[in-house]
Amino acid sequence: MTTTTPWTSTTAAALTAALDSAVHERGVPGGVFVLGETAAGGRAARTVRACGVVAPECGPAAPDEHTRYDLASLTKITATWALTGRAVAAGLLDLDEPLRERFPGLPAPGGLLTVRRLMSHTSGMQPETRLDRYLLADRPLAELLCAAPLFSEPGSEHRYIDRGFVLLGLLLTAAYGRPLQASADLLWDELGMHETEFGPLRRSPQVAPTEQRLRGAPRTWGVPHDPNSALLGGVAGHAGVFSTAHDLATFAEHLLAGDPWLARSLRPQAAIEPGRSRGLAWILTDGGVAYHHGYTGTSLYLAPAAGRYLVLLTNAVYHGFSAARLTPLRDLAVTLLEQP
Repeated sequence: MTTTTPWTSTTAAALTAALDSAVHERGVPGGVFVLGETAAGGRAARTVRACGVVAPECGPAAPDEHTRYDLASLTKITATWALTGRAVAAGLLDLDEPLRERFPGLPAPGGLLTVRRLMSHTSGMQPETRLDRYLLADRPLAELLCAAPLFSEPGSEHRYIDRGFVLLGLLLTAAYGRPLQASADLLWDELGMHETEFGPLRRSPQVAPTEQRLRGAPRTWGVPHDPNSALLGGVAGHAGVFSTAHDLATFAEHLLAGDPWLARSLRPQAAIEPGRSRGLAWILTDGGVAYHHGYTGTSLYLAPAAGRYLVLLTNAVYHGFSAARLTPLRDLAVTLLEQP
């Protein structure tokens, strides 16, 4: 369903032009976005646009809202952040309780870490994830992560760290008493997100490939692009989820319908740079937009006060990572969503 409001029409046209530029001038194979605006009565109208192709090996067809993309760090939002909110509401986790009080087996500095610090990227944990260092170790991964020396004093500064969300994924498994994948599947099924799952997925034209890491080797396709997620079998708190623009639009509409965990999470926790702060997982702009990116070329933007959202899915790492491929489009997205 589409809408003809002036804001949506103008915004969709500008985003389409920027995505087309990323495809034809910056080497992105293709992409799809869904622009949503909540109407009276809580119903959201969706505008879907696509450019380019899924990938050269997938044929000439353009991607659509049901093409599955590797979400990379959007896993932090669609799985870990969402499940943490439910765990906090159920009393299974506490935002400010030292992790060692709930999980006494964790070594120091587990006593200085809290869920809030992990989610706001103020934990002070080591910035390099490097789970390969723990191959064949004889201790549980959660203990190894907490035993590593801190990079900075917890709560003292913002530093984007995957390790914190890897640890959160492990703690959610313990809190719920079942694997992270099982908890996520129940959540997505409840929300009607039936095209969302942890990999691996079967290779097909409806699954967007990412990078070919070794010349002559098979392209990464249907398995997580993130190497640390891959070491965990593709199921991790920081990366590993595959989804579609359709499902992420459904997710966004659920959040904008008055989700109390979202409201709690959009309170600034730490400054990032002028005009940007970190909430619980989300990046917040002074203009009222909350967003998160995935390394592979994915993004989700919310403008809660206006009832608007944008889902953007690409496989921009197809030819290797370059921030320049999507920076103009991502900057434009924030500017457009901040408009009244």
